[in-house]
Amino acid sequence: MRPTAAGSTRALALAAVLAAVGLLPWLSGRDPALTVLRARSAEQEPTREALDAVRRDLGLDAGPLALLGRWAGGTARGDLGTSWVSGAEVLPSVVSGLQVSLALMGASLAVAVLLACALVAPVLVRGRASGGAFAAMLAAVPEFLLATVALLVCGVWLGWLPTSGWRGPEHMVLPAVALGVPAGGLLGRLVADALPAVLGERWVELWRGAGVSRARIAAAALRRVLPPLVPQSGMVAVGLAGGAVAVETVFAVPGIGRTALGAAKSQDLPLLQGAVLALLVLGLVTGALAALVRRRLLGPALRDAGLALPPARPVRAHPAVPVVLAAVLLAAVGWGLLRDPYAVDTTARLAAPSWAYPLGTDGLGRDVLARLGHGAASTVGTAAAVCLLSLLAGLALGFLPGFAAGAADIANALPPVIVGILVAAAAGPGTGGAALAVALISWPPLAAHAAALVQEVRASAFLTAQRAIGASPAWILTRHVLPSVAAPVARHALLRLPGIALALASLGFLGLGAQPPAPEWGLLLDESRAYVERAPWAALAPAVALALLAGLAVSASSLTRPGRTSGAAGRRPVRSPARPAAAGGPCPPPSPAAPGARPGAGPVPAPARKEPAGEA
Repeated sequence: MRPTAAGSTRALALAAVLAAVGLLPWLSGRDPALTVLRARSAEQEPTREALDAVRRDLGLDAGPLALLGRWAGGTARGDLGTSWVSGAEVLPSVVSGLQVSLALMGASLAVAVLLACALVAPVLVRGRASGGAFAAMLAAVPEFLLATVALLVCGVWLGWLPTSGWRGPEHMVLPAVALGVPAGGLLGRLVADALPAVLGERWVELWRGAGVSRARIAAAALRRVLPPLVPQSGMVAVGLAGGAVAVETVFAVPGIGRTALGAAKSQDLPLLQGAVLALLVLGLVTGALAALVRRRLLGPALRDAGLALPPARPVRAHPAVPVVLAAVLLAAVGWGLLRDPYAVDTTARLAAPSWAYPLGTDGLGRDVLARLGHGAASTVGTAAAVCLLSLLAGLALGFLPGFAAGAADIANALPPVIVGILVAAAAGPGTGGAALAVALISWPPLAAHAAALVQEVRASAFLTAQRAIGASPAWILTRHVLPSVAAPVARHALLRLPGIALALASLGFLGLGAQPPAPEWGLLLDESRAYVERAPWAALAPAVALALLAGLAVSASSLTRPGRTSGAAGRRPVRSPARPAAAGGPCPPPSPAAPGARPGAGPVPAPARKEPAGEA
């Protein structure tokens, strides 16, 4: 029954997203006729007769259902409509932008794979975790932050590469590095954390005893590690689509993400509909391809056995690292809160750091330190509210894993930037819209964590005893199940606070979050791009603060004790206890014949041994 429930919710969630995209002209709450009239003729007076003529021309007076039906019918025929601003066909613009974005994603994936190989190679050589903290730090750096730093250092200061445009391979280097480094750090961390446990399995010892070469053991270990990690690798590729919006904006790359963002800001809703639909389809296709690759790598025998990795052995950061990072951030924020973030001194525009202005001033002569401190308060406060909403949603949906799984698939296929564009198109840009966008897609990891814990608690012996003595379901739920689940999930949600703050900052950087003159970190970084050559300190201050926040998120999360509650944090809702191999614990190791391979894939160099019952 669970697959049916998950499939139903997946279909309903996808239909809801597509309906929201199709109804954007009606959901925006603003008169699209006025936007079209101003785009067609800025001098024409917006009289009632002129606006009515535009509405009839666009068919906006037919109602939302007719609007949705017409858009769906045209999309099925390959007709995405006409741009309200330029009057050009939407489909060629979407295809052109998609081609650029796919080329950029391919280059970024190449960078990510090369970096991941560099991070994994020492683990294969030494047989133990190595460089996990460095890989985690790379994975936590936001793409828009890395893009800004790369533009500043490699493009402006050193002049090695072009800083904008899309006219040749050299224009692809900096955007690909900005997108590929965080993705490569994440892929490298996933594989490097899982490899030591795999290299400690029984089959590795048998292979070494049989004289199998180190290269062949390393290849088999990688084959063993990759299938369970392929779905997460698919989500990394989906994340590239969301990160590409910010990177394409920084480097003025005419990709599909920048097209969607420009359409949202200009209220060109037909173009926005086509661009968001293309990004959504790209995410869903990427997830489906990842699932197919996983099934191909596993083969029928191991796939039916429910192959899972043993518990990872990640490298833990020194306890002093998060303490030092938090102290530096708190000192800067506390000092900035004592100053006025809105005071304008036109005589000190773009002033260098001094005792009067420790971090310099911006283009209007405002104190950067003051705006940094007050921006931290608003950003972290909003992130805390989003964390609380995500926690409540995760706990509630954790008790309904079958229904939550389908919606989680759709939420995982939508990066925060894409949801932020949709929310901004419907409700307008602002802090509330950015918070809503992040909250809509931040609950799946918490729900999966809660679902795993709920199943573990419900299968425990003491609950069986409670039922035997006549305890009511409400008593068991409120006194045993909920307290056992709420505390670990709450700690998980707290660890996600810095990441949510970074997501809010990315939306502010794109103009989809807080609006000027609010002192929000992402907005500060966006405002400083206009004069980054003359006053780099104005951009470096929020950039360093965001980097410290990313480091705090990584170092704090690595201090959690590895155990069943923390280990379940990123998993899907587990199956019934009748299938122990898929219930969150490690799978019995594959036979020495071929870890992760099909039966009969090749000769067996290791001595044969009798396999336990139920083993693949």
